[in-house]
Amino acid sequence: MTQEYYSGKILYPVIVTLLVLSLLFGFAILPRLFAGADGQLVGKAAPAFTLPVVLNGAKEGATLSLAEYQGSAVLLDFWASWCGPCQIEAPIVNKVAQRFRDRGLVVIGVDTSEQNGEAPGRSWALSHGLSYPIVFDTKDETAQRYGVSSMPTLVIISRGGKVTAVREGLTNDAELESLVQGVL
Repeated sequence: MTQEYYSGKILYPVIVTLLVLSLLFGFAILPRLFAGADGQLVGKAAPAFTLPVVLNGAKEGATLSLAEYQGSAVLLDFWASWCGPCQIEAPIVNKVAQRFRDRGLVVIGVDTSEQNGEAPGRSWALSHGLSYPIVFDTKDETAQRYGVSSMPTLVIISRGGKVTAVREGLTNDAELESLVQGVL
């Protein structure tokens, strides 16, 4: 028995399981435990913003304003190209955007916290087929107004312009769908 334990037949699966559980805890649970923005914004009017469009806008290089979508349910996805969990969550957000587009959901990706103030997220979003507009928060001012302290962060805004939910860290398809259905 002792030889089997040290040979890897038992030890290796135990280590892998602990590693997977640690990653899950780190990416999915910890951000929710320390999420500060949720209590501050929920129930309040969504902060206004106008940002340059870098992909999927009516005209790239133009600006997009939250005020343009007054009366619509809006999902803001704060992310950065260097953020691993953001890259995992982006396809989920894209599927939800496509699934609920006809019911009036507007999804806006906010590329923020990029190094050197550049917008490398455009090429990443383009190569991964994201269908919703991507804007660039050049000085992270919009992220600060929304209290974004970790990424990814999703903000759900009702048709009345009030923040109904804030989720930091990875959000799965079922949870995101439930949040979106609550504002449609």
